[in-house]
Amino acid sequence: MHETNSIGFCPNYGNEPDYGKNIFYRADFEKLRDVLTAIQGKFIMSINNVDEIGQLYREFTIEEVETTYNLSHKKKVVELLIRNY
Repeated sequence: MHETNSIGFCPNYGNEPDYGKNIFYRADFEKLRDVLTAIQGKFIMSINNVDEIGQLYREFTIEEVETTYNLSHKKKVVELLIRNY
């Protein structure tokens, strides 16, 4: 398998129903972790900062970054950047 690099933005943990009925489930975050653990390339993912995500992805490098959610009336939040490099 050859190396590929990826960037991804995940749905907010805890807001799965906001993306549509029966589209995304909490268990999908565990499946994604397992896929990311197995890839040979580099990845970086942005996701909301909640304790469950920090625990679930603790084997990766996690950095807190401040950003602004423009769709939420310019609400300032802390996101997690999770990566394997």
